[in-house]
Amino acid sequence: MKFVASSTDLLSHLQAISRVISTKNTLPILDNFLFELRGNELVITASDLESTMITTMSLENADGEGVIAIPARIITDTLKEFPEQPLTFEINNDSMGVDLISENGKYSIVGKPGIDFPQLPSLKEDKTTEVSFASDMLLKGINRTLFATADDELRPVMNGIFVELDLESVTFVSSDAHKLVRCRRMDAKSSQEASFILPKKPANLLKNILPKEENNVTLSFDDKNAVFTLSNYKLICRLVEGNYPGYEAVIPKNNPNLLTIDRLAIYNTLRRVSVYSNQASNLVKLHLKANELIISAQDIDYSISAVETLNCQYGGDEMEIGFKSVFLIEILSNINSDEVVIELSDPTRAGILLPKEKDQEDEDLLMLLMPMMINA
Repeated sequence: MKFVASSTDLLSHLQAISRVISTKNTLPILDNFLFELRGNELVITASDLESTMITTMSLENADGEGVIAIPARIITDTLKEFPEQPLTFEINNDSMGVDLISENGKYSIVGKPGIDFPQLPSLKEDKTTEVSFASDMLLKGINRTLFATADDELRPVMNGIFVELDLESVTFVSSDAHKLVRCRRMDAKSSQEASFILPKKPANLLKNILPKEENNVTLSFDDKNAVFTLSNYKLICRLVEGNYPGYEAVIPKNNPNLLTIDRLAIYNTLRRVSVYSNQASNLVKLHLKANELIISAQDIDYSISAVETLNCQYGGDEMEIGFKSVFLIEILSNINSDEVVIELSDPTRAGILLPKEKDQEDEDLLMLLMPMMINA
């Protein structure tokens, strides 16, 4: 078989799906891209067994049909060095030899039989749910929650984003037992109630390809696998099996102490003050009283301390609460609004952080952080 492709166009497709390929593959064939020529269409697949990405390119000049696995590193490293130009691929289906012919030279690679590449998983028809989302909505849901996922070998359900579909909204949830993010989108819904846990790696893959997508994304899933279909890409991934913990029970409902403050002011203060916190605990103390927030940290071992006072809107009880500064800074960096509202009940219960102004009317964003014990 033989085809001609643009060097930069082919490289951009390969780079998008190459993120799937693992550095430690159990099967040597997975170090390859699977090239399949179907008429004037080139279908390229990359997989790590857990996740598979497929991209489709339209070709103007193609002859023959066939399937071959081509070493991923060699082909991408070669294409990176070419300026924009047409490249001719001549593939011998018997010897698996691949000749890449450019304007000035020829590069020869030996491929592997495409039949050795793992088969794609299929969804069970009787258990499949299918919905269509705006690509922007899916991207925002992933961006809001991905940072709060866990790395917990004992509780793998926490290592992904919990996606909950109902008749009125789609909710994205992530938690690592210290912090929790719930992003509810009212601009998407499903004809039936369903849920799944999206692993971290496919979520990152989607995060990279969704910004270029202009059309809706079709999502189909059963109890084991999910398929995301975009204009030029398809992502098939194995879902995290198990039941996600009841996250609503963790969110305190009665929080009479409300603090409203400029987000960048508290963020920058925390960045400075946290330098002086104990390296093991990263504890910062927030002392709240009438329209005043005092943030302090100290490391007794090194005899260093820092304290800053900020103006804010606060009319609740005077209280002191401790948080891990790394987590608090991370949460504040993932809220877009100019001002942030922190809802508190008492120093032993979780603090809730909300954007004062909504980034979008169709979004309900809540972030939660567990407090730390303050040693008197």
